[in-house]
Amino acid sequence: MSEQVQVYGYRWAVLATFMAVNLTIQTLWISYAPISSVATGYYGVSEVAVGAFAMSFMVAYLPLSLPASYLIDRRGFRLAAGFGALLAGVAGLLRGLVGADYALALLATIGIAAAQPFLLNAWTTLSSHWFPHSQRATAVSLITLANLVGTGVGMALTPVLVSSMSISSVQLLYGGCALVAVTVFVLVARDRPHTPPDFDGGTVHALMLVGVRHALTVRPFVVFLGIAFVAMGVFNGVSTWVEEIVRPRGFSSADAGSLGALLLLGGVIGAVVLSALSDRARRRVPFLTLALMVAAPALLWVTLAGSLLGLYTAAFVLGFFMTSALPIGMQYAAEITAPTPEGTSNGLIQLAGQASVVFVLLMAVSRTPSGSYVPSMCVLAALLLAGGLVASRLPEPHRHLALRDALADAGAGPETAARPVPRP
Repeated sequence: MSEQVQVYGYRWAVLATFMAVNLTIQTLWISYAPISSVATGYYGVSEVAVGAFAMSFMVAYLPLSLPASYLIDRRGFRLAAGFGALLAGVAGLLRGLVGADYALALLATIGIAAAQPFLLNAWTTLSSHWFPHSQRATAVSLITLANLVGTGVGMALTPVLVSSMSISSVQLLYGGCALVAVTVFVLVARDRPHTPPDFDGGTVHALMLVGVRHALTVRPFVVFLGIAFVAMGVFNGVSTWVEEIVRPRGFSSADAGSLGALLLLGGVIGAVVLSALSDRARRRVPFLTLALMVAAPALLWVTLAGSLLGLYTAAFVLGFFMTSALPIGMQYAAEITAPTPEGTSNGLIQLAGQASVVFVLLMAVSRTPSGSYVPSMCVLAALLLAGGLVASRLPEPHRHLALRDALADAGAGPETAARPVPRP
């Protein structure tokens, strides 16, 4: 008996509401970064203490990632993501209500941070439940874009709002927006349609231990996890310390916010352009290599730019190449680890990215006595360049899988089959 499949137009409504809650939590995450100097005076704490608002998201993700994925798999995407979005909205509202009390504001931020894994780990679950296979990469890329837009809003809008209202009032506004988004999500979202959108629509599960074990036997994927760890560490580090990075050169909080917004704008455009070119060429490795090799000098440009035009141009170029590598990398990971579910490979990439909080901490402790981030930024640029060189040696997924199948047919063991394809 053949299985019935049907693609519902309602999938776009579910996707749109999920994009909205992801957008709002990203704004809550990054909203202190462009105004850290103002926040230090408002709360009466150090810049590192203000940086803890953003770092808490990365730290909280590490122990909560697997429990969140388990809940998504067992109780459904709508319940798990709805819980995370509601927690983020309530905690965001509380962060505004506590006023200038730093300890309570940090506690509320930890509540928002605890909600993040329930949203990040549901990306591919939504796409597999509601979208046919040919549209799943598009669905994930749209959620990625929503995250980038949310970060850009927090970067650009916060300095403008803080010039006319208190920080707690701004946080109250952001928390209220998050509550509105989660209300609409809960009313609109459904866990899955009545019939699957594709013949494998009911078979993809969130991060499971069997999938993790298989993915970690695929050596090109393990190498890519290291590259993702570096690239996302650079993104998180620059985003967290954006104002401190540019302030020694005489740039203001508003300039830092605009830099962050242009970084994200470049990422949005780059994600669309480079992903489309990668799909058209049916190649992943050249585009990953290009993104990392260009991002390295662009990061140095951001580090050393002395004019506002140069700083903004460098930020856009950095975002276009470095940030846009994420959706291409996620697709590479999904393809190279087949038949591991997409949720597994993407969840491991997210985990590597959040573990990059060590980069954020090291950037803070390695500042020069004058407060300059130049030494750490130069090291990060070198790591990006090294990542590009390593990426250039990765096999394309179709070559790797062809060799794996050939070895399996010849009776080779799974460890041998997982070795990367030698490149000519």
